[in-house]
Amino acid sequence: MLRKRKLIIALSIIPQVLLVKFLGQFPDYIETYYSKGLYPYISKLFRHILGWIPFSFGDFLYAFAIIYLLRWLVVNRKRLIKDTVHWFADVFSALALVYFIFHLFWGMNYYRLPLHKSLNLEADYNTEQLIAVTEKLILKANALHTTLSKNDTLKVDVPHSKNDILKMAAYGYDGLKEEFPHLAYHPRSVKKSLFSYPLTYMGFSGYLNPFTNEAQVDGLIPTYKFPTTTSHEIAHQLGYAAENEANFIGCLAAINHDDIYFEYAGYAFALRFCLNEIYRRDETFYQTTVKTVNKGILENYKEVRTFWERYKNPAEPLFKKTYSSYLKANKQDKGMESYSYVVALFVNYFEDLPF
Repeated sequence: MLRKRKLIIALSIIPQVLLVKFLGQFPDYIETYYSKGLYPYISKLFRHILGWIPFSFGDFLYAFAIIYLLRWLVVNRKRLIKDTVHWFADVFSALALVYFIFHLFWGMNYYRLPLHKSLNLEADYNTEQLIAVTEKLILKANALHTTLSKNDTLKVDVPHSKNDILKMAAYGYDGLKEEFPHLAYHPRSVKKSLFSYPLTYMGFSGYLNPFTNEAQVDGLIPTYKFPTTTSHEIAHQLGYAAENEANFIGCLAAINHDDIYFEYAGYAFALRFCLNEIYRRDETFYQTTVKTVNKGILENYKEVRTFWERYKNPAEPLFKKTYSSYLKANKQDKGMESYSYVVALFVNYFEDLPF
């Protein structure tokens, strides 16, 4: 009887996949009934239950799952030959349950209404718009940098500890909810990942655990990056699964923070994306434009770049490719490249905004 149930559960993965793909064709429905309907209750429940725990329960759960899986494979290795059907039934019944829980607890957010539609922004922009917004961001970032460093050649050193930044990040969403009430964030559940070293070597600065709804930040990344990375992971926690959208919302949360270091990190973050896009379109014009950016801001960029170069390894491209495939499987057709599409959101949001 138990074997029959496992076989039924294993086979359920087929209608599950079909149902998810079918529902994914109706983003308005997902937006209304899941992303702004059911999901906020699920997210808040997990944050109430797990937010008080000082370490990442989700990371502990992953570690336990990996150990259990390896043990199961060793113990059941002979069954693959002797009882192949039921061996695969065990495997796919587990996958079917994980697939169901993943989409119920968080994954359906991949199919919600695109952010530019819900914010009534255009998804396209031209080079003139990009240049105009970039120039505005340069003026703002330069002004904040000068206030903080007193010298336009020195990088900004954030005086807050990383643990303090994790606690402070939520206040940026308090400022942001005035404009976007649905981005209210309480209670918080943001933690350093127990797997910070593996994350770093894989090339990732954080992630959202879809099974426990804990936002994880790589504890090794430079402190300068902590405000925007933490705000980015909170955006995932609030149901914005697409990386470009989480980048945009995380940036807005940082620049709406009362703390000037958060504000600086937010504007420098948006500026870097826009500068990269100008470089992609016109390298000569980029060389002219980047000269107007305070050298200290460029030193902050270099600090981050140097950090990641230190941890480069032959396996990193494989991890990035795997994650890119995961994104493509969840309706982000550009995979890892979808990160760059945040520029369209920045340009159309900041274009008419007075600084």
